[in-house]
Amino acid sequence: MEPKEQVREWCKNLRKEERKLERQVNAIRREEQKVTRSLKEAAKKGDKDVCKILAKEVVNSRKAVNRIYSAKANLNSVQLQMKEQLATLKVAGALSSSTEVMKVMQQLVKFPEIQKTMMDMSREMMKAGILEEMLDDTMETLDDPDIEEEVEGEVDKVLFELTEGKLGLAPEAVKDSPLPAGRQQVQEEEEEDPGALEEMQSRLEALRS
Repeated sequence: MEPKEQVREWCKNLRKEERKLERQVNAIRREEQKVTRSLKEAAKKGDKDVCKILAKEVVNSRKAVNRIYSAKANLNSVQLQMKEQLATLKVAGALSSSTEVMKVMQQLVKFPEIQKTMMDMSREMMKAGILEEMLDDTMETLDDPDIEEEVEGEVDKVLFELTEGKLGLAPEAVKDSPLPAGRQQVQEEEEEDPGALEEMQSRLEALRS
């Protein structure tokens, strides 16, 4: 394939991945709306434990959406870099290596939603001379060891938001003081309908992965 055609093919694939990510965001948000309705119903019944489990799902959903939008921004960045490559091609007659593309692709291959496509594209770019060889450790999926702690820190804010202050703590209170010890553990055995809750959690998890 000619360099010009190769770059256009990459841009086409990048736009395709963007559309897939947008569909995934829409699916996550639809599922989040269902979780939110269930949370409000549980709050009316005074079932705080179920509310906390559902609030955690909302937090995870929002974090997943933010991660996907970060990936989309990086995809846009690569497309801009590809346009520059086409301009370089017209002048120099060949594609040139790019530290900027290298930097962004090293981030993109860590997103599980698009990892395979980005890894394949990275190999093609290496063959074309745009990228130098990427280290294996840059291709590992994003894995933040503090993510669980961050989620727990957001749960009370979401509870406060979705129950109009009836449950949880206001954002400033959450930030300035630790959560009560008794609210840091969720007692799932007290749920009224564990099957429905587990099914909802499974659907959200499938959408995020």
